[in-house]
Formats: sequence, C-alpha cells, structure tokens
Amino acid sequence: MTDHAAPPCNRVVIYSKKPAEIARFYGELFGYRVITKDGDRIMELQPPNNGLILMLHPAGKGQKQGQSLIKLVFDVKDVDLFRQKLIEQGHAIGPVHQADGYQFANFRDPSGNPVSISSRAFVSD
Repeated sequence: MTDHAAPPCNRVVIYSKKPAEIARFYGELFGYRVITKDGDRIMELQPPNNGLILMLHPAGKGQKQGQSLIKLVFDVKDVDLFRQKLIEQGHAIGPVHQADGYQFANFRDPSGNPVSISSRAFVSD
C-alpha cells in the first residue's frame, strides 16, 4: 500500500486591487521578499523563514476588497511591542486582546484583508 501523506498548505492567494501596496506592507512589517516572473500576473511574496508564501493576484472587477473569510495570523512573541512598532509606523491596529494564555491584536492590510499578530504559537503546553 502506498503512503499518501496529506500535503501541507504552503501558499495562500490574496486578491487585491493594490498588489504593490500589499507587497510593500507585508515586506516592511513581516520581512517578505517579492518574487516576480516575466509574463506572470501573480506576485509571490516569500517569507524570511519557512512560513506561508503569499501570492498576490490582481482582483477582478466584481471582487470586493476586504471581504475574505480568512485572516492571516503572524506569530510574534511580544504582541504589545510589535503592536507599538506598527503604531509608530502609522498603521491603525486594534487593542491587544487577552485570550487563553496568549495575546493578539487585529488590523487590516491595504486591501482591507484581516491580519492578526498573536503570541498563541509561543504558549507552552
């Protein structure tokens, strides 16, 4: 019997009418590097580590911005400190919320997609 392990999810497509702004946003805030190929409409954002690859795709005329049913969550050890850095850079970000042993704060990217910074990944069992 052949072993068919479940494949990992390593990429997410973000549809945007502002791909250059989105690339700059994720690059400046989270260290993503832009990869483009001649003739390809998709702009690929590579993370600085082995994280999730973001693929920016031009939004169609009928697609509403910020109406996604997903939220990108970035793992940070110190939510308060990272949030303060975002505020100093001029980004609007919500308050820090206390959850079950961790903190998180929510905001939106330039296309209105929900984004969160969270310390959940650093909670010890």
